[in-house]
Amino acid sequence: MSTTRRSLLGAALGAPLLGWLTGTAAGAVDGGTDRAGKLGTLSDGWVEVRWTPDAQAQLDRFHAMVDVVAPARMVLDAHGPAVHLPIRSAVGDPSLANPPKAHGDGALDGGVALRTPQGNYRVVNLAGAINDGLGSGRCEVSGAEMGHRSAFRCGITEGKLTADPVPAGKPIKVRLSGVPLRPTQEAVDAYTANFGAHPVTVDTVLAYVTAQGVYTPPPPAAPEQRS
Repeated sequence: MSTTRRSLLGAALGAPLLGWLTGTAAGAVDGGTDRAGKLGTLSDGWVEVRWTPDAQAQLDRFHAMVDVVAPARMVLDAHGPAVHLPIRSAVGDPSLANPPKAHGDGALDGGVALRTPQGNYRVVNLAGAINDGLGSGRCEVSGAEMGHRSAFRCGITEGKLTADPVPAGKPIKVRLSGVPLRPTQEAVDAYTANFGAHPVTVDTVLAYVTAQGVYTPPPPAAPEQRS
C-alpha cells in the first residue's frame, strides 16, 4: 500500500471523529472579514464526538484502533466510546433563535491516533467550519495536510439546545447535545472511490456531537455619524 493511500486511509477512518468540527455549531464560527467585531467568540469550550456502531463497523473493517492525542481524552461509558476535545478558538453566531442558521469556524486542541495493520496515524491540528448545516474541515494526518469539503450534514434541529438566561449582550453558556452527523454525497462518493463498496449512505449517522462553551456576543455596532 502506497504512502498516499495509507494517508488517505488514516483520513477516512478519522472522518467520523472529525465530525466534531461541524459540531462547533453551538458557538462555532465563520471567518473572513466578519471576524473584525461582527461575530461573537466561544471560550471555555469543548466538543465531544461519540461515534456510532456504523462508524465502528468501518473502523473494524480496517482493524483500526482509536486513541487520543492530549489534551484530548477518551470517554468510555455505557453509551460507548467518545473523544472529548477542548476548543482552542472559535468565532461565529450560534443563532439561538434559529439554530439551523448557526455558522462559524473554529479549531480544537489535541486529536486522535489511529492504529492499523498498515501503520499508525496522528490526526491533529483539527479545524473546521459550518454553514447552512454543512460541515467542512481540515486537519494534519501524520504530517500531511488534509481537507474535507462539505464532509458532513449537521442535524442541529435533532439535537438539544440549552442556554442559561442572561441579559441581552452578555456572555451566555450554551450547550448543544446529541447532534447527528451524516456524510454528504460528496463524502460517500470519495469514500467509495478509495475503498470500494460499503453500506454507508447519506442517511447513515456516523457520530453524535455535543458541544459546550461560553458565547460572548460581538459588541453592538456604533451608531452612524451624521454630518
